[in-house]
Amino acid sequence: MKPNVYFVGAGGIGMAALERYLLAKGCNVAGYDRTPTDLTRALESEGVDMTYSGEADAVPEKFRSPDSTLVVYTPAVPEDLPLFRWFRDNGFEVVKRAKLLGEITRMSKSLCFAGTHGKTTTSSMAAHLLHSGATGCSAFLGGVLRNYGTNFLLSESSPYTVIEADEYDRSFHHLSPFIAVITATDPDHLDIYGTEEAYLESFAHFTSLIQPGGALVMHTGLKMTPRVGEDVRVYTYSRDSGDFHASRIRRANGTIMFDFVTPDGVIADIELGVPVEINIENSVAALAAAWLAGEAEPDTVRRAMASFMGPKRRFEYHLRQPGASGKAVIDDYAHHPDELKASIASVKALYPERRLTVAFQPHLYSRTRDFAEQFAQALSLADSVILLDIYPARELPIPGVTSQIIFDRITCPDKVLIKKEDLTDTIKKRNFEILLTAGAGDICNYLPEIVENANKNG
Repeated sequence: MKPNVYFVGAGGIGMAALERYLLAKGCNVAGYDRTPTDLTRALESEGVDMTYSGEADAVPEKFRSPDSTLVVYTPAVPEDLPLFRWFRDNGFEVVKRAKLLGEITRMSKSLCFAGTHGKTTTSSMAAHLLHSGATGCSAFLGGVLRNYGTNFLLSESSPYTVIEADEYDRSFHHLSPFIAVITATDPDHLDIYGTEEAYLESFAHFTSLIQPGGALVMHTGLKMTPRVGEDVRVYTYSRDSGDFHASRIRRANGTIMFDFVTPDGVIADIELGVPVEINIENSVAALAAAWLAGEAEPDTVRRAMASFMGPKRRFEYHLRQPGASGKAVIDDYAHHPDELKASIASVKALYPERRLTVAFQPHLYSRTRDFAEQFAQALSLADSVILLDIYPARELPIPGVTSQIIFDRITCPDKVLIKKEDLTDTIKKRNFEILLTAGAGDICNYLPEIVENANKNG
């Protein structure tokens, strides 16, 4: 590893974990991102030399030699960014974030969690499970764990590393898992893959990368056919069936408890720290990986699951007023139709007698185009819908693709289409009971004012 590492797109959550890892290893770390955020400011305070100018002259002097500087980039960075182009034109070694992460997986026993949805929560649960045990772990996660206030855990002694394996741009093909978990293969990122068949093939290739003697844990019923080596063990899981599953599920007074069934026994009385329905299945996947790693001592996993607070923006409460008529505000990163449907169903299960308002910000023009009908079906489960304009992220507009193509298909009669700048006032006027904000864009930035207004208005 070169002594200096420069990150292009340094403010991304996955990049941040690598920056923290390299700082801990004694490297000099610098980077560029478009705008300051809470995360970039935190990274600066930890020692990352951050710039927000994309011009080549913004690169610090220490990082201007190709002999001593490795450049790491995220695929979301535009190719014509002057700073990025300068690195490529001047002989620097330039690698994707995933390649650097892959090198780390080859130096440890890595538990890699992949899937269209569920991978952030399941990998975070697994990291918390292992971190709570005697062996510990390092972890590179796609969300900030509320238990630790970071998306990165470091152990100098543990052989285990927990990785969130991202399928975008085939990034997870750089990894070398010891244990791989696949949560879902519902088509996504069709702007990259083109077809569902190509998307499924990418997951099949991912399974071929599992280390000899390792294991694969797949959700039951996936369309994808694994291509594992002869000495790789294959298991299935789900909430109710498979080699690993839950039994005796009990729900009472806002809690969820179940027994964890393994191929050779049962760990009784697992209580969920975040008691929503989808987390029964998520926890089965995380527990399965820990069990296969030999790190599932019953008392330890019971304590860990009960104390797990979840990653930020994954079913995160921002307001929970007391009493039967108290208001609640929940934020969720759901940006795929199946995630959105599961999130809405979880809220309705928690508050069956209350009116649910969902404010949703679509993420990416291509995803909106490909799944408009499915998004509309999910949103139609709500009692009231506030739909925002599309958050473009890395994409340019696609002619004819706006939030209107979702809005027109929503069957819920109480619906409104607005610009994000009008979100706070719109919610204030609607006097909600239970509010779910959802999407992978910047809708979460409006939550402080939304909560403040809700507390003022009772």
